[in-house]
Amino acid sequence: MEITSSFSFPSQEDFNSLNFFQELDFLSPSSDHHQSMSKKIKINDFDHNPVEEILNKFLGVENETHPESKSVENHTLFDFKNQKVDFEMKDHGVLSGTKRVRENANEKEEDVVEVISGSGSGSGSGSGFSQQPLQQRRLWVKNRSNEWWEQCNRPDFPEEEFKKAFHMGKATFDFICSELESVVTKKDTMLRMAIPVRQRVAVCIWRLATGEPLREVSRRFGLGISTCHKLVLEVCTAIRGVLMAKFIQWPDDIRMEEIKQEFEILSGIQNVGGSMYTTHVPIIAPKESVASYFNKRHTERNQKTSYSVTVQGVVDPKGIFTDVCIGWPGSMTDDQVLEKSILYERANRGNLNGTYIVGSSGFPLTDWILVPFTHQNVTWTQHAFNEKVNDVQKVAKEAFMRLKARWSCLKKRTEVKLQDLPVVLGACCTLHNICEMRGEELRQELRFDLVDDEMLPEIVVRSMNAMKVRDQIAHKLLHHNHSGTSFL
Repeated sequence: MEITSSFSFPSQEDFNSLNFFQELDFLSPSSDHHQSMSKKIKINDFDHNPVEEILNKFLGVENETHPESKSVENHTLFDFKNQKVDFEMKDHGVLSGTKRVRENANEKEEDVVEVISGSGSGSGSGSGFSQQPLQQRRLWVKNRSNEWWEQCNRPDFPEEEFKKAFHMGKATFDFICSELESVVTKKDTMLRMAIPVRQRVAVCIWRLATGEPLREVSRRFGLGISTCHKLVLEVCTAIRGVLMAKFIQWPDDIRMEEIKQEFEILSGIQNVGGSMYTTHVPIIAPKESVASYFNKRHTERNQKTSYSVTVQGVVDPKGIFTDVCIGWPGSMTDDQVLEKSILYERANRGNLNGTYIVGSSGFPLTDWILVPFTHQNVTWTQHAFNEKVNDVQKVAKEAFMRLKARWSCLKKRTEVKLQDLPVVLGACCTLHNICEMRGEELRQELRFDLVDDEMLPEIVVRSMNAMKVRDQIAHKLLHHNHSGTSFL
């Protein structure tokens, strides 16, 4: 069995088929929404400079594609792109001082971009200019403090305090930074220094670990709110693109045999290759397809309207994800999400080779899925089997508890847009595997009781042969002293 990446997300065709995402922010420049956006001029784009255009129009100079390559007599050319001013006009008064580019009249002084165009002297009747050297362009930015991050980034910062903040040790954080460095590194520009790689990664991990709002992330790291939002998505995209395929893999034949042995020691059931579980991540009510994301079970239990997306995964005995299916609407049942997964396709192709995946009562009984007996008045043998299946199920449930505890953003209604959410969820699953593989212990105060309501599938048994196999396994457990049931 070859090693393959094992994760799946809803495709665009799936979204379209469910009438998803009809009102996104991908509007054309001609749309009313785009026109109503802020008219603030980008400080790093001088190809079309309105100030230059107005001044040249005022002085009677025709607009040219490359004004610096033209020689115009008796005109003043203002080229802010190359910081070049050519004073040859003799019929106009003195033009000097600072040209301000601001968004509106109420904009603060520290948020204004200043371009010093030079100064001259002359009479109002046009006695000519005395050319002055052009001053350096200055960029006024809001002064923000990043003292908290500077302390965390110091080599002598306590390890325990670092773990408390980022839910991982310094060594694991350094490892992630080194893996992502080539992807997230940015170059310095003429206007500002690039944000270092470690700070970029730290913004993302701290946001995922704490679930704090972006304004708090901005305050901690001394960056703008929009910058923090952009960094979180950029780093999550890098994690998904670079690390996900490396750290979430379906086991090869050798590793699968080890997994089967470990599960057999735990439960006494042979040929178990994974434990499967489905959890829900709460979201804000979407603008479109609201009914698809409505979580009826959580709403009834909490007496509060709930919307969610699902995360379904298979874990090994150590709680490491070997397969994940992310981002399907919360109204879908466990078996419906399963049918959308790569695992389901792999099983239908016959690639599991007699390997069983243990699931809860929310999954159907098939030739490759073992689930507990759900009918009333179970026999002693069936009860013993259910207890052993429950032991395997606990492994997956514990893994999902650690996933949500370590990345607290998964327990809160996220501010992330629906179309970006699968990227964030995939990054959390990948970071979970990295932490588990590197032996990162979850702090006791972060643990909690994970509750996800289960709903029986419409067709509980999908294979008569699977019923016979389950009965044989249950009988073998009871008569070979593997049951260990308190009921007996």
